[in-house]
Amino acid sequence: MFKKKTKTQETAARPKKSPLREWSDSILFAVIAATLIRFLTFEAFAIPTPSMEGSLMVGDYLFVSKLHYGIRTPQTPLQVPLTHQKIWGTNIPSYSSAIQLPSFRLPGFSKVKNGDVVVFNFPPPKPGEPDYPTDLRTNVIKRCIGIPGDKLEIKQEQVFINGNPFSVPPRSQTTYFVRTTERIDDRFFRKYNIVNDYESPEGPFINWQPIEAYDEAKNSTTLQGYWVNTTPDVAAQLKELDWVKGVELTTEQPGVAAEGIYGGAASGWNRDNFGPLTVPQKGMTIPVTAQTIALYGPIIQRYEGNKAVEITASTIKLDGQPITSYTFRQDYYFMMGDNRHNSDDSRYWGFVPEDHIVGKAVFVWMSVDPVPAHVWNKVRWDRLFRVIE
Repeated sequence: MFKKKTKTQETAARPKKSPLREWSDSILFAVIAATLIRFLTFEAFAIPTPSMEGSLMVGDYLFVSKLHYGIRTPQTPLQVPLTHQKIWGTNIPSYSSAIQLPSFRLPGFSKVKNGDVVVFNFPPPKPGEPDYPTDLRTNVIKRCIGIPGDKLEIKQEQVFINGNPFSVPPRSQTTYFVRTTERIDDRFFRKYNIVNDYESPEGPFINWQPIEAYDEAKNSTTLQGYWVNTTPDVAAQLKELDWVKGVELTTEQPGVAAEGIYGGAASGWNRDNFGPLTVPQKGMTIPVTAQTIALYGPIIQRYEGNKAVEITASTIKLDGQPITSYTFRQDYYFMMGDNRHNSDDSRYWGFVPEDHIVGKAVFVWMSVDPVPAHVWNKVRWDRLFRVIE
């Protein structure tokens, strides 16, 4: 007859784990838990560039909700946990594209709305960067200006959606010319959060710059003033200074085509005067013309899942057959940075496909000044746990 073991006997019978095994199990559990949280709920991001200043500043750390718009199923399953493109601190790819799965989006709390601050995968490959799978493309943050089906137009910096003015974010920035002959140093501009003393992964961003004119008679240069990226409130403060002769908004004129603007030079558009154009919507059909090819040809070629696409200035062929109209297979969005004159956004590279949307930016949990004037000012205490508007 078998005698039932007591709990003490069972515990004594089990082999004791070594300290190394205990640590390994703990680390494995932490990695699995962190990976699931990152995939299913929230993911942490840092702001590397000033394209969203002053709504979001370089050095802000924020949480992005994947629940709002719905979780994307992974397209690239063979990936080192808690990495994005490369293994930490190396140039070694952290993934294998040997297996690529179709991506789906689970139901979310809401749809992307006009004015939402959204994190998404940068659609076109950046110069010198590999053409990563969609879910591993570089993460970018901008404000959604146009949603599927919207008619969008920019006139003298003012955005119009379906004919109505789009509200300007309260902390958004644009470019002013501060007219003065007084020399100003970086310490002065830093008081107003206008800084040049940090670098991003994309290189240094210039938020103020002296403008000089050459005087032939004196064979010397004379300071005319400063080109400054800032908010309307700060511009008003600068205007009140005795030694400032004027503060002028620098807005490009309509009909003057700018290099690199989406739609091509023939459109006559620039960063401050853009459109009108319609943001593509799933199921929307367009005729194939020279104008629609310039606006929507890149979408049809890159993001719609069409394999054999031939595009000229006036024709589109799918699988060798010319088409006279095209129906979009997914929704698209138009994104812009709040730092309107210092942002690489949809005005330059076009629309964001729905399957590139990562999540909604909800709040800043930490903010660190990249180059503070004093060490004890490293943390921007007034920005901690700030809800993103």
